[in-house]
Amino acid sequence: MFKVFKGHGLETRNRIAMAPMTRSRTSQPGDVPNEMMATYYRQRASAGLIVSEGTPISAAARGYSMTPGIYTPEHIEGWKKTTQAVHQEGGKIFTQLWHVGRRSHSDISGTKPLAPSAIKIPDQVFGPLAEGGFGMIETETPREMTLQDIKSTIADFVQAGKNAIEAGFDGVEIHAAHGYLFDTFLRLESNQRSDQYGGCQENRMRFLVDTLQALTDEIGGERVAVRLSPHIGEGFAGDDVEIVPLTLALLEKLQPMNLAYVHFSENISRYVEVPEEFRQQVRRIYSNPIMIAGKLTKESAQQLLDKQYADFVAFGTPFVTNPDLVARLANDNPLAEFDADARLTLYDGGAEGYIDYPTYQA
Repeated sequence: MFKVFKGHGLETRNRIAMAPMTRSRTSQPGDVPNEMMATYYRQRASAGLIVSEGTPISAAARGYSMTPGIYTPEHIEGWKKTTQAVHQEGGKIFTQLWHVGRRSHSDISGTKPLAPSAIKIPDQVFGPLAEGGFGMIETETPREMTLQDIKSTIADFVQAGKNAIEAGFDGVEIHAAHGYLFDTFLRLESNQRSDQYGGCQENRMRFLVDTLQALTDEIGGERVAVRLSPHIGEGFAGDDVEIVPLTLALLEKLQPMNLAYVHFSENISRYVEVPEEFRQQVRRIYSNPIMIAGKLTKESAQQLLDKQYADFVAFGTPFVTNPDLVARLANDNPLAEFDADARLTLYDGGAEGYIDYPTYQA
């Protein structure tokens, strides 16, 4: 876990990653990354690799209020504060490029949410309340994407990737998990299209494959990653019997792209345990770097590394309350718990519950 990683154009001082987590601390108006965010990421830069909070690629891609964008000059300049802070501490940072798809509301994005098909399930996102302030609001029924919508969205991802490199990020991670846009294209329940982006598995993965290929062509595969969650049902009413075989087929297509890594999100929301057989199948198909996140402990994370099922192990909420998580794990120091108080300040707010968590003192 504490050994360096070197490969695919990426070199990190350890195998511990900080997983992406929405924190909603941007400056208004414009959802601009700020100095407080730079401090937050600087404090946690001992991670071998940081993956930033989800970063919308356009106004239409938004699904949570006060999340930092990557589509205006102000966003690019704001993010430079964070990337410079992380690099000054010797860390590496990718940004997670985000389109939430149907998990949104027009009061947040300014336009009707987009999806492969006009299908809604009960769902809530963080947005403006009618009585003022912010809280959880019900999503809207989405609009089915046209072929031009898909083409334009691919172009938005490519531009966001270029913007991220200009902002100083070491790479980008496409969020294709957790019921967001790409995940809804992959699954039968949410994708009922009859064109080249719906129906068979090949068609349902086409949008994601085309987007990843366009990004790798533009900024290089070593700067591109993708997050998947085949064993998580978040954002869906039921289970998908084809999502695991589709994911394995997808990995075959991703192998020649030589991506920086594929990131599997596990063990959150509505999920099933990942069988070891799946990890073995993945490794037979996919030899490039893999990251795994999902309620890992030091012991379970090391086991994934030892079995060569993963090259990086990612921690989310432990990094919220333990800015020095790497040192605590290395020295077997106790971890500050992510408790009810920490949950209250996860979204929105100021420095409290964000940059005021102390490092370990014996």
